[in-house]
Amino acid sequence: MPETQGSGSLPGILAAIVATKREELVALRGRARALETDAADAPPPRDFAAALNRAGEVALIAECKRRSPGAGDIRPDLDPAALAACYQAAGAAALSVLTDARYFGGSSADLGEARAATSLPVLRKDFTLDPLHVVEARAAGADAVLLIVRILSDERLRSLLADAEAAGMAALVETHDLAEVHRAVDAGARVLGVNNRDLATFTTDLDTTRRMLEVIPDDVTVVSESGIRERGDVARLGAEGVGAVLVGEALLASPDPGRRAADLVGVPRADRSGTARPGRHG
Repeated sequence: MPETQGSGSLPGILAAIVATKREELVALRGRARALETDAADAPPPRDFAAALNRAGEVALIAECKRRSPGAGDIRPDLDPAALAACYQAAGAAALSVLTDARYFGGSSADLGEARAATSLPVLRKDFTLDPLHVVEARAAGADAVLLIVRILSDERLRSLLADAEAAGMAALVETHDLAEVHRAVDAGARVLGVNNRDLATFTTDLDTTRRMLEVIPDDVTVVSESGIRERGDVARLGAEGVGAVLVGEALLASPDPGRRAADLVGVPRADRSGTARPGRHG
């Protein structure tokens, strides 16, 4: 299909998820008019991109998800509202909520409950392939959408970025390698995620983010994703000038996600020239 990368070029699990999303779009199109009405009636978007620009410190995007294909059940009984509230109390800058049902056990209702319980902007973390997915995200109350470069053509990436902007939302444009970073920057990404996990092998390497920084413009906010577990991991990324981290499993597998989140907040961030500035705990 022209709007997405060929499924033969995708790792197995990602190809399966994309195929599922295409199947789900058939049913979703029957709800298009209702979704457009709900999107128009949704509360105004919160500024996700601005929330990540914390002077002198690395911002935390704290995640809500029940399970993942790689880890299995993580927190199957989570209460989205309670979890979101404890993340906000811990000092998180934004939330990420998985809304995919089949692979992650999430829903649009989870996003709505999390957003209603806090004043934080919320990223709808799902596999956005079509303009209707952007409408669906806004209808659920999302303030930002995830755009994964690997599953989108250049044309579709640009158009979905424009759709998100037209709806008043931000887009976290996710990459993994240098070619994808160049594609994201060329498409106009302002918030660029680097996934440290290789979805083909499920290996994780925090140095992936460091390598990508060399070609990301200084005025683009960089979000490091996957493999971030300890304050030292955040400090290492902050020293390189990374603007934000997205953390899920390390928080959700903890007996006290709020306390674990608080330990990752306020870490000093260097500017992109490498000069450290003091953070909240610095």
